[in-house]
Amino acid sequence: MTAVTSRWLEGNFAPVPDELDATDLEVEGAVPPSLEGRYVRTGPNPIGSPGADYHWFVGHGMVHGVRLAGGRAEWYRSRWVLSPEIAAERGVDPVPTPSGSPFSGLGNTNVFHHAGRVFAVTELSLPYELDKELDTVRQVDFGGPMPAGMVAHPKFDPATGEMHTVAYHFEEPWLRYHAVDAGGTLTRTEVIDVAGPVMVHDFAVTESSIVVFDLPVVFDLEAALADVPLPYRWDPDYPARVGVMPRDGTGADTRWAEVEPCYVFHPLGAYDDDGTVVVDVARHPKMFATTLTGPDEGPPTLDRWTIDPAAGKVVEERLDDRGQEFPRADERRAGRQHRYGYTVATSGPDLVGGLLKHDLATGESVAYDLGEGRSAGEFVFVPDRDDAGEDEGWLMGYVYDAGTDRSALWVLDAHDFGAAPQAVVHLPRRVPYGFHGNWLPDRASSES
Repeated sequence: MTAVTSRWLEGNFAPVPDELDATDLEVEGAVPPSLEGRYVRTGPNPIGSPGADYHWFVGHGMVHGVRLAGGRAEWYRSRWVLSPEIAAERGVDPVPTPSGSPFSGLGNTNVFHHAGRVFAVTELSLPYELDKELDTVRQVDFGGPMPAGMVAHPKFDPATGEMHTVAYHFEEPWLRYHAVDAGGTLTRTEVIDVAGPVMVHDFAVTESSIVVFDLPVVFDLEAALADVPLPYRWDPDYPARVGVMPRDGTGADTRWAEVEPCYVFHPLGAYDDDGTVVVDVARHPKMFATTLTGPDEGPPTLDRWTIDPAAGKVVEERLDDRGQEFPRADERRAGRQHRYGYTVATSGPDLVGGLLKHDLATGESVAYDLGEGRSAGEFVFVPDRDDAGEDEGWLMGYVYDAGTDRSALWVLDAHDFGAAPQAVVHLPRRVPYGFHGNWLPDRASSES
């Protein structure tokens, strides 16, 4: 008799059994000499035997990194994020952690760098600091307190170096905004009044404003008491709206405008435009309505919301109706008008597939065919140099090949998007599908 299992434990969603180190990796093509650093991405890699109700979003975090330098791929390294559960499983001491977040955290959703340090984070928890070898050092609260931790998608102002983040909670206050200065110290917290205990996975920032999504995915106490791994569900009676808080104001200054019911995990970017705020988002028609083990609610599309805070209105526009997720843009344009965006083209509910590049000035979009049996997750943009143009650089991410059951790090020329890869770094085994990562340049690390 075949055991019932979760779809998130099959194929390339299945975990790998252990950590791995490999050096002097095989490269097809040529690693651009400007790339000196590490590409690191995190994702779920559950340890033990998850049950049939296992959800992709709640697996133990494992980071996967490739070090590029001198035109070579020096190493691949995978490491579990040392949460208390992983520490207990492996019989080692847990890392030091400040008190204050509702969950210990998994470190399975994003990897980012700030103030010369590298962090892995899951929402509703504090981030884990990693060293240059990707081993877990400690949890941090940036001087605190951060009573609900933070979401996994901080935003960074390219002019000031300041980090912005929000944190949602299933207890009041339900949403907080935090600012962390360029040196890594928490400087400000504001409470933003949302209508209930919503899941706020991400948010957006412009030069003037913080943009938050108050959408109908709400904490479900009954599901939590039944030990549902992710106890949030679609509430058709909950008002769908978007809020704009002035960066120099308070939470009480937030202005709200209703949108059509939907859910947004990730914005592509946002900017100010003559009194309005423009936000490009990957828009899901619903989330966790049919099943709590989704996403299974129809393809997400690339949409633009033009918000008039003074009038309390939003103009909603469809930019691309193909299924797509994991939008990324040039981080040097964070909070500023962006021309180019890069997404993962999805053909089903699993949020993996091919790649799309969008020119938002012309409306043109181009698909990148990875080849039969290959699929990708999120790709990130890395400028070729500090003064490079918005589209002048590299796109990189992990690609899984079902034919070989192995993965590779692909480096594409963003400007010549349809060309063969600039470099394919072959890895010793597959990297399970995961969530988010970033390029961590050596110059941004205090350990380099």
